[in-house]
Amino acid sequence: MPSALPDGEPVPSDGSLPDHALVGLGRRPFGFYVHVPYCATRCGYCDFNTYTATELRSSGAVASQETYADNLIAEIRHARRVLGDAELPVQTVFLGGGTPTLLPARDLVRMLAAIRDEFGLAADAEVTTEANPESVNPAYLAELREGGYNRLSFGMQSARPHVLTLLDRHHTPGRPEACVAEARAEGFEHVNLDLIYGTPGESDDDWRASLDAAIGAGPDHVSAYSLIVEDGTKLAARIKRGELPMVDDDVHADRYLIAEEALAAAGYSWYEVSNWATTDAGRCRHNELYWTGADWWGAGPGAHSHVGGVRWWNAKHPAAYARALAEQRTPAQGREVLPDEDRRVERILLELRLREGCPLSLLAADGRRAAERALADGLLDAGAFAAGRAVLTLQGRLLADAVVRDLVD
Repeated sequence: MPSALPDGEPVPSDGSLPDHALVGLGRRPFGFYVHVPYCATRCGYCDFNTYTATELRSSGAVASQETYADNLIAEIRHARRVLGDAELPVQTVFLGGGTPTLLPARDLVRMLAAIRDEFGLAADAEVTTEANPESVNPAYLAELREGGYNRLSFGMQSARPHVLTLLDRHHTPGRPEACVAEARAEGFEHVNLDLIYGTPGESDDDWRASLDAAIGAGPDHVSAYSLIVEDGTKLAARIKRGELPMVDDDVHADRYLIAEEALAAAGYSWYEVSNWATTDAGRCRHNELYWTGADWWGAGPGAHSHVGGVRWWNAKHPAAYARALAEQRTPAQGREVLPDEDRRVERILLELRLREGCPLSLLAADGRRAAERALADGLLDAGAFAAGRAVLTLQGRLLADAVVRDLVD
């Protein structure tokens, strides 16, 4: 089941933010995340806030896919009221889930139109939706492109049938690659394929085949994530029962090196530990908002937002979310005001994972000493360090979590 939300402090019923959060609003990059919580089936490894039709049956029409766009549009209008009349053109929009493309294309276009109407879109706005390969066709993609979407992210995960089966992924091998071609034909310049490595039963050759298939499809962006076995998932239960082996860290490291070698040889450059692009223009600008502490509004059940050092999150269940909006109150369930020290630590946690790294000036005295040790161990780039930045080497990327812990302790 989806992981639990934090507790936080109560949110005013009108969703209003502290005055200090609105200072500088519009001078920082601003984006919109839209969560669509519906899936045709639940993947065995997933703990995202998603629901199948069966799981929502008792909630009735209030939580249905048919009424979802209207609920989401109501929250977009609520966001405009909360954020006031500051000029706030949206630089990035990202629809995730779940499977946004389980909704009709016209609903996705309507939600984007509401963001445009309430806030305006920057002239070069990046507008992305995630998609399951089996949930789109050329006509659907054409409608999205005509409606203003210009970037697609397809969940490929693997090219090997036995790996897809273990992950409970139900698309046909080869379909994600076909989707890239269809997207290109409909005018999408930017396309991502998501891959997962480290699935029990996956071999090095399986992983190489998946990388070759993804690269051969010609997307300008590839994300490759190590499989994380989350408590409460079906996959975790199978491993606990001994039905499947737990893949160790050394295997994950080997798979990462295989990915870096294959992607670099094909002209992809890493810009975040798990993300590669063929050009700077192909980088996911929306994710860069998260990684650099910008402002964004997260709309939808369980979605998280951040504005001016205040973070909040919506009610998790689609029915509770819809009821709050119907009663003209905020769907936000809790929030926290981030102290300066927490914001400093988060900057290190996130920025260190980027190709540009983080300024050494962010580090406390203990962190600076840890950075010097990491430099001596070959985990940080010497040239960048001399220029005042902590930038991970390839070896450092393999140990990114440990390096971060040392720098913030």
